[in-house]
Amino acid sequence: MLESISSGFQNLVRRLGGKGRLTEANVKDALREVRLALLEADVNLGVVRDFIKSVRTRVLGEDVIQGVDPGQMIVKIISDELVALMGPEAADLEIQPRPPTVVLMAGLQGSGKTTTCGKLANRLKKAGKNVLLVAADLQRPAAVEQLRVLGEDLGVPVHAETGKTPPEVCAAALDRARSESIDVVILDTAGRLHIDDELMGEVAEIAKRTSPHEVLLVCDAMTGQDAVNSAKAFNDRLELTGVILTKLDGDARGGAALSVKAVTGKPIKFVGMGEKLDKLEPFYPDRMAERILGMGDVVSLVEKAQEVIDEEEAQLQAEKMFLGSFTLQDFLDLLTKVRSMGPIKDLLGMLPGVGQQTAGMDIDEKEFDRNQAIIQSMTVRERAHPEILNVSRRQRIAGGSGVVLEQVNGLLKNFKMMKKQMQSMKKMGFLGNLMDPTRGVRKEKQKELARMQSMGVNPMDLGQVKAFKQQTQREKARKARKEKARQRRKKKR
Repeated sequence: MLESISSGFQNLVRRLGGKGRLTEANVKDALREVRLALLEADVNLGVVRDFIKSVRTRVLGEDVIQGVDPGQMIVKIISDELVALMGPEAADLEIQPRPPTVVLMAGLQGSGKTTTCGKLANRLKKAGKNVLLVAADLQRPAAVEQLRVLGEDLGVPVHAETGKTPPEVCAAALDRARSESIDVVILDTAGRLHIDDELMGEVAEIAKRTSPHEVLLVCDAMTGQDAVNSAKAFNDRLELTGVILTKLDGDARGGAALSVKAVTGKPIKFVGMGEKLDKLEPFYPDRMAERILGMGDVVSLVEKAQEVIDEEEAQLQAEKMFLGSFTLQDFLDLLTKVRSMGPIKDLLGMLPGVGQQTAGMDIDEKEFDRNQAIIQSMTVRERAHPEILNVSRRQRIAGGSGVVLEQVNGLLKNFKMMKKQMQSMKKMGFLGNLMDPTRGVRKEKQKELARMQSMGVNPMDLGQVKAFKQQTQREKARKARKEKARQRRKKKR
């Protein structure tokens, strides 16, 4: 994502690094590269001029603070200007204290508007809101049916009527929302191949009948300046409150993301980062600026991890790794969760200093799928005790997972090496007090793990662990009652 523009900015930082003072000559050469990178990324020409001028004004004459590399100062200046260009603050939906909140979704055909309606409904539902989808796109064939299917998948009601105009359908949906205590109404209006009077007249009439609190334009980020021009044309005819950029995960240039706020004055509220219904993310200007500059996006990475792995489970897995009881089943569970976070290349790009290195890297996503298939072809006992996997068992697993024997051997070898490395780092104290969870595991915890293993309880199966702890608590309660009864009998004597 945004590889082209990231490369230009990171080249700038490298060129200016190590210089004692930022002069007009070296800044001019470096900014020329940035200008070319911005233009190649299809950023609006006026935006490019203003950005370069602003950066040059701040950079020239800046004295390098003692102990601070000029490149670091450049990063800070450019980061501030990028954030100001795209933000400066993240803009969320304005949910009204008195429901229903009406969200009007507009856009051209092919921008992913109807799918984005489903993604937004999914996001709001997870936030605890009652949502109503309204099928007001009566122009595109099967648009109503598409929204119905999305609604069924999400468990969200869809309001659709025949024999009425789109403004009448939306007005009726609003009446329904009030009677059913709906929190948010999402209006999926009709799109066109281009902006015309008929399209704008229909959307304007819907806005007049429903008085929406949010008017969001859905744009395809991969169309670059076409998306920006569409946003400007819409905003000139109908006052927008924000923009949603779809397909940003496939946009190597980033021209729309950098231009749309400066040209329209309207913030980017959400970005589409994939085809699935959970791939709609809030747009954070500061995080996007960090990714462009190769500083990663650790905050978003942590948030993604927290969505699929809770704190208790993460602590339990870490303890097992350091105690040497991490099994192939644990590895499969962890691999499945990591895969649900998105493409591995995108996740690596969120790590500081790694994004640029992955630009030309060929990461075989199918390798992770093959590893999952290999482990799933093993029995429960084989996953817990890979040392029993002889040649015949490995050949059976290879046949069941559709791979060759060498790939099975490779997975087992890598898994064994990983366990050894974790144990080595623990023994050497390499990870320190903060990252080694076993430093906080007392003898009681180790005894508990030993007892769980003796009883056949899988420490990574949260259901089994919960049942084990409940049983332990009952036993402690029984012992406490017996001790209390014994003390009473002793007093009577």
